[in-house]
Amino acid sequence: MLRNTSKINGYAIVASDGHLGTVSDFLFDDVSWLIRWLVVDTGNWLSGRKVLLPAFALGHLDAERREFSVRLTRQQVKDSPDIDTKRPVSRQMEANVYDYYGWSPYWSTGLYMGGYGYGYGYGGGTMGPLSSRESMRRDEDIAASQRSDDDPHLRSVEAITGYHIHASDGEIGHVDDFLVEDADWSIHYIVVDTRNWWPGKKVLVSPRSVREIEWADNLVSIDVDRQSVKDSPGYDPSTTVDRDYEKHFHSYYDGIRSGTLP
Repeated sequence: MLRNTSKINGYAIVASDGHLGTVSDFLFDDVSWLIRWLVVDTGNWLSGRKVLLPAFALGHLDAERREFSVRLTRQQVKDSPDIDTKRPVSRQMEANVYDYYGWSPYWSTGLYMGGYGYGYGYGGGTMGPLSSRESMRRDEDIAASQRSDDDPHLRSVEAITGYHIHASDGEIGHVDDFLVEDADWSIHYIVVDTRNWWPGKKVLVSPRSVREIEWADNLVSIDVDRQSVKDSPGYDPSTTVDRDYEKHFHSYYDGIRSGTLP
């Protein structure tokens, strides 16, 4: 099921022997667009310390109680490596957490976890399948990040929320939220608030359309023009994005790419 990260933010994390804290942020990989880590604020229990938990460690999601269960004890989390979440998370920091818990890190498998909702039959996402050149570049990016102590692809959802979004021919709004699939923690859509350009409407764009995220300028650039975004299927934040909507959304953008609008 697709969920807004803004709504998951604040969910309680419950260990096998009690409350651990609450979700305060998410770190995602901007190559695969998979959420890799949840930042958990432990509150007064650990004097405001924040800890990282990989998304796969989470157990049952209880939407009514607004909480996740996790197969860990409070003592295990208390003794976990200290992470300065105000600084970029390095590959070594990630490795320290994985080593402590005895888990295999996601980069050790040698497999590229696709993201973008692969497996649902989207044909590679909003903008069509990856070309061989794009695939090679992404594979090279992943390999380079695996060799590096710093992971240049990890981004904070909290930090990017509010970034301006530029279409190929001008600004269209700002990042308002993200829609994530809770089965595999892949980010399917970026929610764009267009109030400064087109009052009263929010739209969705696919991560596949993102060309670049510029930290210095607080900017996300996409390779879609403004009119195409304006004419895209409407998004109602009060309703659930279901498979029918997703099929319509991807059919629309595939039609733009092929020059044959549905």
